[in-house]
Amino acid sequence: MTDLVELAARAAAAVRSADALMICAGAGMGVDSGLPDFRGPEGFWRAYPAARRLGLQFHDLADPRWFFSDPPLAWGFYGHRLNLYRATAPHAGFALLQRWAARTPAGAFVFTSNVDGQFQRAGVPEARVEECHGSILHLQCLNGCDLPPWSAAETAVSVDVETLRAAQPLPACPRCGKLARPNILMFGDFAWDSSRANEQRDRLAAWLQELEQRRARVVVFCLGAGTAIPSVRLHAERTARRLGGTLIRINPRDSWVPDGQICLPTGALAGLAAIDAALAQA
Repeated sequence: MTDLVELAARAAAAVRSADALMICAGAGMGVDSGLPDFRGPEGFWRAYPAARRLGLQFHDLADPRWFFSDPPLAWGFYGHRLNLYRATAPHAGFALLQRWAARTPAGAFVFTSNVDGQFQRAGVPEARVEECHGSILHLQCLNGCDLPPWSAAETAVSVDVETLRAAQPLPACPRCGKLARPNILMFGDFAWDSSRANEQRDRLAAWLQELEQRRARVVVFCLGAGTAIPSVRLHAERTARRLGGTLIRINPRDSWVPDGQICLPTGALAGLAAIDAALAQA
């Protein structure tokens, strides 16, 4: 098998000649920041022992029905995640991507299924991020009033981790006073307000169209994106194919790439650091 140093050198050569970086990131991107890996029920229950006692897995709790049937439990789960993401600093790999993007004429754009806001916290401009599953850092009205999604910056949720239940008062809509929920696409969710995500999608589409018209040299990163929910992997592969770009996948498990593309079979931070080391040797 080609060793990591050689793969990193190939990736660095592509980054060095790129006009733009398309950064596609899944849940594995946050693991090196200390965020939990929800892979399988055991991984989820390690992060949420109370859920094991309740007999609930991730897909059970990530369901909008709890906001109607048991709001303290719903906000116990999402409030804990909100507090965790706020307290988590992005790992050094985010800064490496920022540094590389600054050297390219067209910069970078992020497409992520993560709802944690880590890229913005690491300094990526809001206008250069598409969060295809929404953001826990934004809220929407559960009552369906016409208030667009708003920032959760002023929202505080107190959670009892032993019971996974949130204390009153629960987040409320500033317009109608009814219960609020995260602006996240959940399982079986037909009430997600996608207006914010749609605006992000349109900005990314315009950026990609401009790159295509300019015949720009694009490197597409696919970071920590598995096959269970393949939206990020597919977006990365489609974008690389559409623009004739180089796909660089960094993933310790699901490491397949199309012929001629590059995969570093390691975690996100280790892979990005290896590429940075190769860039430094040029």
